[in-house]
Amino acid sequence: MPWSNQSGGGGPWGQRGGSGGGKSPWGSGGSQGNGNPPDLEDILRRSQDRLRDFIPGGSMGGKGLILLVLAVIAIWLLTGFYTVRPNEVGINMVFGKYSSTSGEGLRYNYPYPIGRVIKPNVTAQQRVEVGYRSTATGQGRARDVIEESLMLTGDENIVDIDFDAVWQINPARPQDYVFNLQNPDGTIKSVAESAMREVIGRRNIQAILTTEQANIAQEVRQIMQRALDAYGAGVLINVVQLQAARPPADVQQAFYDVNAAQQDAVRVQNEASAYASRIVPEARGDASRTVQQAEAYREQSVADATGQAARFRQVYEEYRKAPDVSRERIFLETMERVFGGADKIIVDQKGQGVVPFLPLNQMPQSQSNAAGTQGNNQGATR
Repeated sequence: MPWSNQSGGGGPWGQRGGSGGGKSPWGSGGSQGNGNPPDLEDILRRSQDRLRDFIPGGSMGGKGLILLVLAVIAIWLLTGFYTVRPNEVGINMVFGKYSSTSGEGLRYNYPYPIGRVIKPNVTAQQRVEVGYRSTATGQGRARDVIEESLMLTGDENIVDIDFDAVWQINPARPQDYVFNLQNPDGTIKSVAESAMREVIGRRNIQAILTTEQANIAQEVRQIMQRALDAYGAGVLINVVQLQAARPPADVQQAFYDVNAAQQDAVRVQNEASAYASRIVPEARGDASRTVQQAEAYREQSVADATGQAARFRQVYEEYRKAPDVSRERIFLETMERVFGGADKIIVDQKGQGVVPFLPLNQMPQSQSNAAGTQGNNQGATR
């Protein structure tokens, strides 16, 4: 039975006793002591008796009941006041439906069960880790999550990416976060992983490991923000940080060997380019110098020939005017040019035959040499 048990004790209105009698929370047991259900009229009467003890005058009329009801309502309405801290936003609901958002300070909403207030922290920076899990202290990686970190690049290589996304609730739309996200961390992590795979799939592995990491993080943040805004998540992605970007552990050494070979190839190409940059200008300079020398020689030869021709024409004109004089003059000039720098012996056919020739230009040098020789001999004799 709902009101008693097999031992004869009272149900929810009584307690077990040795004689089977029960005791109501409103007073000592009466007719219900025999295990029968309690008398509701008796319960109401006893409640009125207890309530009269709290009412002035010991009597309870209609006016007192109204005052009591009004007092209870006033106390209930006062429970609707609440405080919103500076790092919080108040989300007011009435009958389970969103009604308004309130800022910091003392605020009011309908009390429970009509109204309800949710106060999320909109300034806390929260972190979602993708590809790894940090230690309990938050310093360093405790373990790698390979199924999250291995991604396919645009040149069909595999790269191991560990990163995290720092986010917070959007202060302008906190109701979206409260009502639209059932699992915020899981949703944000899925969006972050999807955005990173999209960005990595458009780049080559060499750029991912070297120069494009800052651009990758920025692009992933933008894609995440657009996706979450489309979902109405009410979340702001503040920053995306790449913790590690490396080849998979199984092929890491081979990748480093290939990278070293590529760097050697680039170095050799740079050296060849530097050598070509030095040799080609020198060859071009030599060619230009040779061409200029040839042009100068051509100009000189042409000028000499032109001068000789002009001189010949002038001499010819003079020769036409006075052939004998011109012939004699040409003969003398030619002899002067031929014998001017040669040692000469004069043969006189009319006189003695061979005329001694005194080299006057060599006499000063011969005299100085003779004086020097005589001085040396006198010094040796002394």
